[in-house]
Amino acid sequence: MRTGILIATLALLGLGSSAQTRPQPAASATYTNPVLDADFPDPTVIRVGSTYYAYATQTKRSGHWINIQVATSRDLVHWRLLGDALPAKPRWASKMQDFWAPHVQRAGKRYIMYLSVKPNGSDDKHGLCLGVATSHSPAGPFRDIGHPLKCGPGFVDIDPMAFDDPATGKHWLYWGSGFEPIKVQELSADRLSFAPRSKPIELVRPTGPGGKFPVLIEGPWVIRHGGFYYLFTSGDNCCGPKADYAVMVARSRSATGPFQVKASGRHDGIVLEKSQRWIAPGHNSVIADAAGNEWIVYHAVDVRRPRTLATDELNTRRILLIDRIRWRDGWPVIDGPSDGPRAAPVTR
Repeated sequence: MRTGILIATLALLGLGSSAQTRPQPAASATYTNPVLDADFPDPTVIRVGSTYYAYATQTKRSGHWINIQVATSRDLVHWRLLGDALPAKPRWASKMQDFWAPHVQRAGKRYIMYLSVKPNGSDDKHGLCLGVATSHSPAGPFRDIGHPLKCGPGFVDIDPMAFDDPATGKHWLYWGSGFEPIKVQELSADRLSFAPRSKPIELVRPTGPGGKFPVLIEGPWVIRHGGFYYLFTSGDNCCGPKADYAVMVARSRSATGPFQVKASGRHDGIVLEKSQRWIAPGHNSVIADAAGNEWIVYHAVDVRRPRTLATDELNTRRILLIDRIRWRDGWPVIDGPSDGPRAAPVTR
């Protein structure tokens, strides 16, 4: 979710250079949320060999802006903050400080980052963009390709997620918010542009009047499991005084839909929502551990510390949590947000 206005004054406390260089502890048999007790919104996690890399929305660290955060771990539990994954702003957004919801995927020998960007001369009512940057290392630095992939009115074109379909070999980009449906469109072979003659396909909409999330859904994440494609989304408000985020899921036999939620009393397909301690959990990614167990990685607000500074807006300190995904009757089940020791991800 876009956060330039909300976190313009955020600063991480106690996470200076010593935190960036401290060796990571050995893998644990158990873990307890949060796994990274620092502002780290909209997390995407990938695995490169035996190492995990996590990317997150901009923040301030030690008084300096980090355009796109990156952290590394060997076990999904102990994380080490690195530098800025996007140290140089795109020329077309050089005057702005609004970079969020990055997604990174490996494509051959390089890594491609898709992200949400406010371009020069824009405001929230006059168009935000999907940006693209590349690097030869998962830690960066990523460099912008020189132009946005797509721009549109308001904050419609945000929260990108790239997916390589193992069944068809096609490359897809999912994105969306701004009170509109989640969309998907085929990417070209190099993944730096949309495929010629391709068009956006609308997938799922906000639930509308009477639903849990009538106004807004965003943060798409797609996985393939057991012959189905599962689309995770989050809504409505990520943060602030009216924060009311949660994670929903729908499934389809095709990467392009139609997607349907589970036929139950919970028609909106919620799989993760607030608890007594954790507010507004959401904007997730999904990653497998060394044993193939799937984990949801997401941000949430700790009610005991909902902001970094006393002057910050309420519910803007979004920290990193993980929980195991289990499967029941063809649907993901998440016993979370967890608060207490749980069996940790498997490492080798």
